Amino acid sequence: MFSPFEPFRWALAHGRSLELGPRGILMAIVNVTPDSFSDGGRFDSADKAVAQAILCLEEGAEIVDIGGESTRPGAAAVSAAEEQDRILPVIEALSGTTDALISVDTYRAETARLAVAAGAHIVNDVHGLQREPDIAVVAAETGAGLCIMHTGRDREKRPDVVEDQYLFLGRSLEIARAAGIAREAMVLDPGFGFAKDTEENLELMARFGELYGFELPILAGTSRKRFIGAVTGREAEGRDAGTAATTALLRAAGAAVFRVHDVAINRDALAMADAMLAAGRKVTAREARA
Repeated sequence: MFSPFEPFRWALAHGRSLELGPRGILMAIVNVTPDSFSDGGRFDSADKAVAQAILCLEEGAEIVDIGGESTRPGAAAVSAAEEQDRILPVIEALSGTTDALISVDTYRAETARLAVAAGAHIVNDVHGLQREPDIAVVAAETGAGLCIMHTGRDREKRPDVVEDQYLFLGRSLEIARAAGIAREAMVLDPGFGFAKDTEENLELMARFGELYGFELPILAGTSRKRFIGAVTGREAEGRDAGTAATTALLRAAGAAVFRVHDVAINRDALAMADAMLAAGRKVTAREARA
């Protein structure tokens, strides 16, 4: 039976790997875009994006997730060439000057292939392999780690939030397995936000443990999302404390990786959650010896 706190060796490109389970892992968001919902334009050049990525690593991130197209509702689409022009210089610079684990936030197969060739280790697809299924072939051929995200956009959802997770991600996993991707390469993301209203997001948090039927580690991407604003009354730039609360709660529920904008506050939230979990393990061990 899968336990989210037991070690899981996530297999990544270029011979790298990362242990998930015993402690929470931070993935820092670096958007090389002019229009992302909370930080658009702040890191819209390669130099700015590289500097931000290095700062995030210094603050405690173990992965930097580089994206070149905004996923906020209503954002303008960009061409594959524009996306690649934005992100490839950043990935090349980071892979050439740091030992960072690099994720590419894209649904395009060719962008993923070029990004891994430039040094990326992980492919993070917000369309769950279902917009360009060939991205699964790229991941299999390159040995990249894969984040497979659930989305409710552009389709009819099931009324039950967890049932819809199993419907959508079940299809994604069929695509992944058909491409020959090993279980050890995959992490799932339930896609907080992404055509889910406040109540759906909160219910998904409350029922998080039901997702372990997939028997895979789970990445949580709640950072600065609209549902946090609905609960706290804050605009996007003021939602980091609310994000940190969700990080601590979801870590206690077993989430393995946390995709965040503000690394420092979420590092502290994870430290507290992991300390509590460690104390709980000691209590369990003591009771077992009694």
